[in-house]
Amino acid sequence: MDFLGLIPSFGSFFWSVAAFIVALSIIVAVHEYGHYIVGRWSGIHADVFSLGFGPVLYTRTDKRGTQWQIAALPFGGYVKFAGDADAASVETADVTRLSAAERRRTMSGAPLWARAATVAAGPGFNFVFSILIFTAVMMFRGVASDPLTVDQVMPLPYQVQGLQSGDEVLAIAGRDTPALAGLDGYIETLPKEPQVDYLVRRGDETLTVQGPHPYPPLVNGVNLQSAAMDAGLQTGDVILSVDGDPIFAFDQLPAKVAAAEGNPLTLEIWRDVAGDGQTETIVLSPRRVDLPGAGGGFETRWLIGISGGLFFTPQTETPGPFTAIGQAATQTLRIAQMSISGMYNMAVGAISSCNMQGPIGIAQTSGAAASQGGLTFIWFIAVLSTAVGLLNLFPIPVLDGGHLVFHAYEAVTGRPPSEGALRILMIVGLSLLGALMLFALTNDLFCP
Repeated sequence: MDFLGLIPSFGSFFWSVAAFIVALSIIVAVHEYGHYIVGRWSGIHADVFSLGFGPVLYTRTDKRGTQWQIAALPFGGYVKFAGDADAASVETADVTRLSAAERRRTMSGAPLWARAATVAAGPGFNFVFSILIFTAVMMFRGVASDPLTVDQVMPLPYQVQGLQSGDEVLAIAGRDTPALAGLDGYIETLPKEPQVDYLVRRGDETLTVQGPHPYPPLVNGVNLQSAAMDAGLQTGDVILSVDGDPIFAFDQLPAKVAAAEGNPLTLEIWRDVAGDGQTETIVLSPRRVDLPGAGGGFETRWLIGISGGLFFTPQTETPGPFTAIGQAATQTLRIAQMSISGMYNMAVGAISSCNMQGPIGIAQTSGAAASQGGLTFIWFIAVLSTAVGLLNLFPIPVLDGGHLVFHAYEAVTGRPPSEGALRILMIVGLSLLGALMLFALTNDLFCP
């Protein structure tokens, strides 16, 4: 066996695990801090705030008497409140001998509103955290501003005759340029030719210059865990031909990928290496992917996992904070809706159950996101935070959603569920959660 050949694989494995631990630790810390701080604001004392499980590696006690600790197994965490006999806040200690003021500081002795708010705060903080990250990234990157104006032309194997930074694009191939919101549909109507005319405004002058199709087969992004990533395609690559057929526009790719039906495709690509363009050949096989459809369902398509865009970066503007927050909230809601729709469609058999990832798949995606750069990794953390918040709201005993169901029962009946009923429900909840985790792990091991 070639042990030296295994070194890159081990490096990739440890990189993925490290990225997964970092991402999960941040998300868990946010989630548990939501429980802790809202509990504190509600008058409930926290005995322990633990990041991780198992043997304690580090601990300190603050002036309020809360023990903050880091444990050896970094795959979760918990807040143990006063009056809890366990970290899951299911078993309660005997608080009958405590004074009224002392009982009020326990989870079981607090008013219903305080307990419900403390439980809901964990997922709530995950959603808020996602929105804050999306807002920060949008404000850092900026958004393309109308009218369409050239900022920087990317390196290309094509001749770009005279298109310059600052040019305002008035028309392409004789067709007036629309507002940016309608640009994608407009691009689809343009001729698929190696060169097209651009009518631009440059200062006080209006002139016609030539350039490539506005959406050439340029790789603007490589999807995580995709055929393109596995084959080594990189952002900035330009696809010159597919199985020997030259292509000039990005939207010529989908038909060729679909026609291959999973069989290998040979791509001739151009790659800018330190200012020197080089031609390479890459072979990859498209993969079947279930994508959210416009009508709310899913459609299955063959994809290689790349995204395209303009061959120049448009000038951008920094959105106002309220605009960015609104867009970030919409993004978070969209992720939650897609997750719920995906789980429903898997349950009814409309899409493959292999779409559910377990810890191995999430770790691989974490490593891939980290390898794409800091912004991609931060964006991934925000997406994962939304998913964790949503999962915890499921009405399954053990999860926060299950506790909220118990609190709703107490609000309606005036009394909490009996301890016997809680024990049975917790066993059922643990069994469901264990089965779900085993199913997801099986997907990681056996799904293509």
